Amino acid sequence: MFALLVLDVQVGLVHGPESMWRCTEMLETINTLMALARRAGAPIFLARHIGPVGTPIGPGSPLTELAPELQLDGSEVVFEKHRPSAFAGTGLLDQFHAGGVSGVVITGMKTQYCVDTTCRAARDMGLEAVLIADGHTCADTPQLRAEQIVAHHNATLAGAFCSVVPAHAWSFPVPAQAARTAVPAR
Repeated sequence: MFALLVLDVQVGLVHGPESMWRCTEMLETINTLMALARRAGAPIFLARHIGPVGTPIGPGSPLTELAPELQLDGSEVVFEKHRPSAFAGTGLLDQFHAGGVSGVVITGMKTQYCVDTTCRAARDMGLEAVLIADGHTCADTPQLRAEQIVAHHNATLAGAFCSVVPAHAWSFPVPAQAARTAVPAR
């Protein structure tokens, strides 16, 4: 079974001082993927990055709240992380193992930080990792435009660290037990 993992789609990034490249499109992509995951019975996990006390993204900061554009229904698992990897010190891998999750579909922010790190860590932990090519974003840096950063990471991560798939080409596999018990359409 695959889980959907949404990284750091928080108020402070979506509505913060940096302009995220194709942010509106990324949010629409993530909402579509969440709907697909729900229909397939795949679990959805949303990470909130929390920084040190006294920083703009410290504990309790409204900037760490999930972006209101996300179409949540309450069935999602929301957890906090303090490192770029969604697996570092969070218990996420244990939750995956307990739920029979062997693959993870990765989306969110920011490409060159938490998205990159989580893709690499997922493979190292034995998970089948899928990065949604149009499901992550970042802001321009002094060295590169965000579009270049996203394209570079899609190319770099593909193969050795994860599969890179455009959202329109991804579908969550229906778990075998659910497929066996499904009532055929008449």
